[in-house]
Amino acid sequence: MKIAIIGAGFAGLTTARHLRDFGHDVTVFEKVHDVGGVWSTTRLYPGVSTQNGKDTYCLSDFPMPKHYPEWPSGQQVQAYLNAYADQFGLKPLIRLSTPVTHAAQGPDGRWTVTFQPPEGEASSEGFDFLTICNGIFSAPAIPDFPGAAEFRAAGGTLCHSSEFLDADAARGKHVVVIGYGKSSCDVAVGLVDAAASMTVVARELIWKMPKKLAGVLNYKYLFLTRMGEGLFPYIHLKGFEKFLHGAGKPVRNSMLGSVQSVITKQLKLKKLNALPRGSFERIARSTVSLVTDGFFGLVDQGRIAIKRDTAIAQLLVEGGRRFALLKTGEKIPADIVICGTGWRQEVPFLDPALQARLLDDRGNFRLYRCILPTGVRNLAFNGYNSSFFSPLSAEMGALWIAALLGGALTLPSESAQLDVTDRRLRWMEARTEGKHARGTNIIPFSMHQIDELLEDMGLGIGAMQRFMEWQMPVKPGNYARVAKSLHRRLDKPQPALGKPAMA
Repeated sequence: MKIAIIGAGFAGLTTARHLRDFGHDVTVFEKVHDVGGVWSTTRLYPGVSTQNGKDTYCLSDFPMPKHYPEWPSGQQVQAYLNAYADQFGLKPLIRLSTPVTHAAQGPDGRWTVTFQPPEGEASSEGFDFLTICNGIFSAPAIPDFPGAAEFRAAGGTLCHSSEFLDADAARGKHVVVIGYGKSSCDVAVGLVDAAASMTVVARELIWKMPKKLAGVLNYKYLFLTRMGEGLFPYIHLKGFEKFLHGAGKPVRNSMLGSVQSVITKQLKLKKLNALPRGSFERIARSTVSLVTDGFFGLVDQGRIAIKRDTAIAQLLVEGGRRFALLKTGEKIPADIVICGTGWRQEVPFLDPALQARLLDDRGNFRLYRCILPTGVRNLAFNGYNSSFFSPLSAEMGALWIAALLGGALTLPSESAQLDVTDRRLRWMEARTEGKHARGTNIIPFSMHQIDELLEDMGLGIGAMQRFMEWQMPVKPGNYARVAKSLHRRLDKPQPALGKPAMA
């Protein structure tokens, strides 16, 4: 098939590689000048790094370089993805600086993709199949603050965390960072040396996980294992998870309570008035956030101020000076306001009628296995899930799509697909208190989602590997066999039409 892929991040690149390897004619459209997606050089804000160690945040047959630190910088991840594209010959398939402006499906199910080349007028091209890999972190969400226009007119800067790339631009300025997630804290630490003052405004404090618990135990041994996932109840409980949330629940609760106690003491959360409301278990209701190196030390030193349980009510200009007025009534100096306020999950290049078919009545993406829009032909998504193991999840998603196109995947009926999808969305709504990014946040159940894809493909990883992953961090390299197994299945000569297959 002739296939268009939108986006050249982890999902787009691994989808291009595997669909090409299974014989499809692939074209990748990327709106910026380089590969990387969220790791593109166009959005590497000061201090950005991975939340995973390099041994768990990679594609299965392309480990990160040995000389990389345990938590690679954003620049290193971008270089890794660029090297992946070179290693597997993907560059000729990718059209950089070529945003897709429209993708329309005809009555025959084929797609007409309209795009803007770097030079010249907009063009269109036909494709048999479309895979959307622009991701759930591609459209910055910035609040509409009263007074924003006047603030900007007076020389103030208001932008998203992904858009503030030059630390020198903050030199001598009063900086206010909105949000308490990883990007917000990364930016605060990255700019604190240049800024005249640094304030973090947080509507709600969330629990954060140190990279090393008590300064010793790497967090990957707690959260990047199947045991770590099993501490939180999945939509379906089976095996040892039934014990953890049944007769063994006191043991499970004690484990989480111990972690909470250690983190509270280690980070001095009570002293710093930074203790989140609720128990540590709430860390799993949305995206799990790691502690940014040095953040709480800077708070302790008074170099970063946290304004908790509040938000900006208005941006002000008084006497030529710029301020942020908080909902508590406090007014703080603000020359630069940086919003770590998340992303809009959207596909603006699709027709509104088609977009409506992709969503439920609450605006959540209604995707079977986070990939397939039930009832829409020749369309798939990949990377539309927030995962601890985003590269591995995207790679397994790419293989799932390849299996589907190759006839090696038997889907349930459309009604059964919708039932599974809607049941998951209702569960996510309750589990995350509504913070599930329109149905795309699967943390902390990353391996559960990968297991479902493997089960659909009839490709297992073996009982011993599964057992080891209960105790040790998941290693993407152990999943390289999945592509090989699928190739053995799909590359076999098929029996002639109308003749029975040989036993």
